[in-house]
Amino acid sequence: MRYAISGDTKIVSTTSFDVVIVGAGLAGLYAALNIDERLSCIIIAKESIDISSSWLAQGGIAAAISQDDTPEHHFEDTVVAGAGLCDTQAAKILVTEGPFDIETLVKLNVPFDLDDHGELQFTREGGHNKHRVVHAGGDATGRETVKALAHIVSQRKNITFLGHCCLFDVITDEHGVLGVVAKYNDDEFHLIRSDNVVLATGGIGQIYKSSTNPSIATGDGIAAAMRAGAKLKDIEFVQFHPTGLWNKESTGHEFLISEAVRGEGGLLVNSNGERFMVGNHELAELAPRDIVARGAIKEMQRTGADHVFIDITSKSEEFLKTRFPTIYKVCLTHGINIAYDKIPVCPVQHYMMGGIEADIDSRTNIKGLFACGEAANTGVHGANRLASNSMLECLVFGRRAAQFINTQKKAAPRGDIDIKSLPIRPATELDYTALRKTMKSVMSNYCGALRTKEGLEVALKEISETLYSLESVYSESNSYLETLNIAAVAKSIVSAALSRPQSVGSHFIE
Repeated sequence: MRYAISGDTKIVSTTSFDVVIVGAGLAGLYAALNIDERLSCIIIAKESIDISSSWLAQGGIAAAISQDDTPEHHFEDTVVAGAGLCDTQAAKILVTEGPFDIETLVKLNVPFDLDDHGELQFTREGGHNKHRVVHAGGDATGRETVKALAHIVSQRKNITFLGHCCLFDVITDEHGVLGVVAKYNDDEFHLIRSDNVVLATGGIGQIYKSSTNPSIATGDGIAAAMRAGAKLKDIEFVQFHPTGLWNKESTGHEFLISEAVRGEGGLLVNSNGERFMVGNHELAELAPRDIVARGAIKEMQRTGADHVFIDITSKSEEFLKTRFPTIYKVCLTHGINIAYDKIPVCPVQHYMMGGIEADIDSRTNIKGLFACGEAANTGVHGANRLASNSMLECLVFGRRAAQFINTQKKAAPRGDIDIKSLPIRPATELDYTALRKTMKSVMSNYCGALRTKEGLEVALKEISETLYSLESVYSESNSYLETLNIAAVAKSIVSAALSRPQSVGSHFIE
């Protein structure tokens, strides 16, 4: 199916901008701030500025800027975590240009945590052999960074921000991008004309039963890019974070216990207090995430438990309140004082390493269409993302997308798409809640951290049938669009997983 909209969709208005950025997380905001101020730019966000994966990011941003570190060391850790499948050129750009972007954030007054000497404070996370992760607000790096950048965006005269605006489709012709169709406030459809569209729409967490992603993470940018003919890459590589806070009653959106807790000395133990990662990997609790997640799952299977624990009681309550204020407070609301109690955790979906294939300037195979952040696959993560490289990727490749756009000459005006010429699909309302629940169960059961060929085949059949039923009808509701996007992206993930019969990184075939 080429478009989510139908031939009878009513477009209320048409506006034009030099650049359209879809997504208001770190990648989208930083790209906007690097757009030449002579170019008009609009950021459209599905919700408000405080609802994104970037806002929820706890751990920090990895960059080789301490005295005992080098980009070469950072590169080595990145490709080891990526199981050798990282794009070498992109990964080298990430680690060599990353320090510049951290310095830029410092100049933009992002309130990074400092040590007693007034210098940037570093921590260490899984897969890193150096202390190179900078953080803000203890464990609120994403929130503090997004707040600072959003404030600056609000002061830029060339940037327009439009919240509560849902992307439906990327519009193209034979020459490339023409713009996007988006729906504002769950009511009216608008065509936003532009020769430059940057997709920074985040992840796909709502495809699974349990995820650290916000409720809006339904793969909208990836699905719209697919419909437009953009290529996807490494979409089978889905990262499961080993330490989501366990609850008897799961809400589907799980609170993350940051990897930084283990970086500060937290130990993974079973109900008997026994460490289970020792002997599984030389870095034990600080092994790459895919290894730790599988280690936790195997231990849960061995003991018959539905969770394991992080033990950080070796640290003082004063230290934990300061270093992890958000985690400390949230755990208290669940009756857990992390200074004295072990934290119950289990693996949950966390991050998509694959996505829309993009080059080192964030360009896709469609002229004028760019992708950055979690929605993109620049190749820097390979088969498994190194901790805290995600926010760095948002910065480096969001900036590079903007820099490339700044060098382009304005194209001659082109014609609009004739919406009325599109096929008209029958307007039908389905039970989207039930369809989403079924797909979440299928994906969690058969395409999670542990997979089998037989399970993937079952998943492909069931997801394909659901997608066919959705593509046969039409609704102007956001619920329809999100369910359609979930089905399209889920089918791509399962298909790609079946096409890779060998285990590597986060893709593990039993």
